[in-house]
Amino acid sequence: MPIEPSQSVGPLRTVSALDARTVRTGAGERPADTGRAAPQTMVATSEALDPGPVPVDTERVSQVRKAIESGSYPLVPAKIADAIIAAGLLLRSPK
Repeated sequence: MPIEPSQSVGPLRTVSALDARTVRTGAGERPADTGRAAPQTMVATSEALDPGPVPVDTERVSQVRKAIESGSYPLVPAKIADAIIAAGLLLRSPK
């Protein structure tokens, strides 16, 4: 469905245009001052893309953190390696 100019798409925020100076600055280089301001562009943000709060069980995190600090948390290197490999395979598989 195309978005008509009269439709409201949510709050707008101003962002500057991306150019080579911005890319170089992000890579740690200092851009040369050209004496002109970058053009401003309006971008619509959507609340539909907001993932919401992160589902974290803070009580469980606290328990695991205390167990690690006291040295009683069972770390099994083979299980950790298996989980890392499985996560890598899941990330590579097409959706």
